[in-house]
Amino acid sequence: MTTQILERPETKDADTGSEMFHYVKKEKIAESAVMGTFVVALCGEKFPVTRTPKKGAPVCPQCKEIYEAMKH
Repeated sequence: MTTQILERPETKDADTGSEMFHYVKKEKIAESAVMGTFVVALCGEKFPVTRTPKKGAPVCPQCKEIYEAMKH
């Protein structure tokens, strides 16, 4: 399974106000961007792909933990 980081624009980090990145299945990204369907992040968050991730934003801790566990 291939995953890629995407941001959910509506999710804000309480401390910095910055957006967070989420890991989602790569093959669902284009479909969501074109069709407006929702993607499901590894952490369970559901959201449509509406824009590209901004550099420097934090990665969702739950997504990161799940992704790291999948690599082993």
